[in-house]
Amino acid sequence: MKLKLGLLALSVSALVACDSGIDPNSPVGKRKAIFKEMLNVSEDLGGMLRGRVPYDEALFIEQAAHLDLLGRTPWQYFPELPEADKSSAKADVWEQQEKFKQLAREMEQATANLVASTQATPIISSALKQRMQAVEDSCESCHQAFRAY
Repeated sequence: MKLKLGLLALSVSALVACDSGIDPNSPVGKRKAIFKEMLNVSEDLGGMLRGRVPYDEALFIEQAAHLDLLGRTPWQYFPELPEADKSSAKADVWEQQEKFKQLAREMEQATANLVASTQATPIISSALKQRMQAVEDSCESCHQAFRAY
């Protein structure tokens, strides 16, 4: 499974680089690849909880942990100063650093809470749904404030 995740990450990175003309090794390229992978994992988790994808408890637990790890990594790829590269980030990311960092911490807490719900025995479906919704809400609140559409 880890090999599959690694191959998926490499594929996503390559697709992001090809589609956008962005250097995959640049900060923008790296964070776009991470965000795209976060979206894919989040959609799979949400799909399992909403019945669009067959629920697999072991896979859900593994993917929730992976999402938590991913959710802690993109922030290092936002440089101190605005960048010249093509980005979906609004200038507000750099103008409102404290708010941006707070929303990042909230998302990290939401994914940590999701993982904590997978550690309870038995796993309670309603708790997973509530925690997954909190993850999705945290992503959306940051996008509303800081992503240029």
